[in-house]
This record gives sequence, C-alpha cells and structure tokens, in this order.
Amino acid sequence: MSSEADGDSGYVHTPGADSESDTEGSPGGGDPDQEGADRAGHDPESQATGPDGFGRKGWALTGVLLTCVLVIPGVIYAYPYVAGSFGLTFFGTYLVLPLIPAVLLGLVAVWSMSAATAGE
Repeated sequence: MSSEADGDSGYVHTPGADSESDTEGSPGGGDPDQEGADRAGHDPESQATGPDGFGRKGWALTGVLLTCVLVIPGVIYAYPYVAGSFGLTFFGTYLVLPLIPAVLLGLVAVWSMSAATAGE
C-alpha cells in the first residue's frame, strides 16, 4: 500500500484495499468465520443497524436541554415572581433560576463523559 502514486509520502489507508496476503499473518486473518468483521471482532453491519430512536440516555439529554433552553427562561420571562412563593426576592429569583440550567448541564456533561469512558 504505497501512496507514492498520489505524491504523498505518508501512509494513506484505503478501506477495502487490504489483500489476502496482508491478513494471513495476523491473528484473526484468513479465518472464513470472521469475514466482514474487523480485527477486534466487531461486525460492521451490526454497528450500522442500531436500535431506532434516542434510547433512554438520548431522551434524558433532550429533556435537560429543553428544560434549560425553554422552560427555565420561560419561567424567568413569564413569571419572574414564581420563586417568591419559596421565599426568594425578585433579585434572588434572577440569581437562583439561572443556576438550575447550569447545574443540570454540568451534571449531564459529567454523566455523559462517565458513560462514554466506562468501557476503558
């Protein structure tokens, strides 16, 4: 796999250009049962056909984003004295209500990062 024909001196991977001689020396090479699977044993077709929809994590993220973008600013705009029922002043409302999206987005960021690195 030389890329000298392209005029580039670096390695260029071309998917599907692997020859049989390249995989014969590898631990999983030449095995007819693993045809179509990569070296880690993952089937590329099963990755492409995932479950439909967001799943639980996607809907949780969507709910948090809608709350942070629409609900809390809507409450601040439409009902600025709503937090007064909890004993907050008008200025306290403008301090506390923006903290709710900040805390929610921070928690979702930590949760998604921990879920993304759970397999490592």
